[in-house]
Amino acid sequence: MNKVLLRGVSLLLLAGLLCPVTLPAAAGGDIAVVVRPDTPADDLTLAEIRRLLLGERQFWNSNLRVTLLIRAPVAHEREVVLKTIYGMSEAAFKQYWISKVFRAEATSGPKIVYSNEMASELILAIPGSVAFVDATQVPKGLKVLKVNGKLPGDKAYPLR
Repeated sequence: MNKVLLRGVSLLLLAGLLCPVTLPAAAGGDIAVVVRPDTPADDLTLAEIRRLLLGERQFWNSNLRVTLLIRAPVAHEREVVLKTIYGMSEAAFKQYWISKVFRAEATSGPKIVYSNEMASELILAIPGSVAFVDATQVPKGLKVLKVNGKLPGDKAYPLR
């Protein structure tokens, strides 16, 4: 790349007009389900996680709303969530949430996050939020939920 073009790209990055591309995590890694430490859950079944992600369960308890944080398209974490939990293609997922909001069954669809770091920051900032991040990138301060009694790295952990 020539110096003028490189300088222009650098200026755009600094100005926030061009977002750096986050590459997906290496295929095959475990995906952790993470929440704030004060979220009233420790172990969910895959069926319970599916109910959360489908918007069928919208509250952790009577006063704590679930906020879904989902990685942007092409991220490995999103592919695992769509395939393993939703059982949907990208197009079906988008149509599902458009229909759900249109029918007023939900106020909005999942919030899109562009990196595991962004997901982690939002989890700490938004009570009741839940995200799916690369298990090797879970920062201190977040709670990793068991799925079907298993943690990432355990044999038969379902989210990989």
